[in-house]
Amino acid sequence: MFALIAKVILAYLLGSASGSLMLGKLKKVDIRGQGSGNAGGTNAFRTQGLVFALGVVIIDVGKGFIAAWWIPVLNFGGSAEGLDPDLLVMLCGFAAVVGHCFPVWHGFRGGKGAAAAVGALIVIQPWLLLPLVLTWLVTLVLTGYVGLSTVLAGFSLIPATWWMDDQALMVFSVVLSLFLLFTHRANMLRLRDGTEHRFERARLFSRKR
Repeated sequence: MFALIAKVILAYLLGSASGSLMLGKLKKVDIRGQGSGNAGGTNAFRTQGLVFALGVVIIDVGKGFIAAWWIPVLNFGGSAEGLDPDLLVMLCGFAAVVGHCFPVWHGFRGGKGAAAAVGALIVIQPWLLLPLVLTWLVTLVLTGYVGLSTVLAGFSLIPATWWMDDQALMVFSVVLSLFLLFTHRANMLRLRDGTEHRFERARLFSRKR
């Protein structure tokens, strides 16, 4: 039990290392005071440009990957016997996503979890990236809404894991998709009110004016 708790906490702490805030310190900016106020890759792109945003995404995807790939196999001198190794990987991956959204190092104000979730999924089940990325891209080019694209991409994992007939993976997908909906709740409210920011350059069928 000690090993399990220690690994989940370590994964959370790793997830709390925000790419945008670490790079922002080098640039002497805090993007939480700019744009949407979020510390994720989308706001990084809108406020700081492509190069900065790419650095943010690499860090945030990387920490999700490391949390799910490396932390579960660490030897803390305790025993994790009786726990499915795949379940341990999911727990560590999800802990990193939570850390990304509520980082202890940065006043619990972080991103919305998508990049860290992608990194974790690379380890947990890379095939799930196919429906995730396809749903995100199709929704984005049709609507221009990044938040909506991310939420629907998260929910695309549920039918994908149902088809794979993996109960633990199904539970993980449901929890992750609901968590992404929660972190994007402000986007959904703005979408309902018609005030959500639209990424026009990504829309394939934008209305001509």
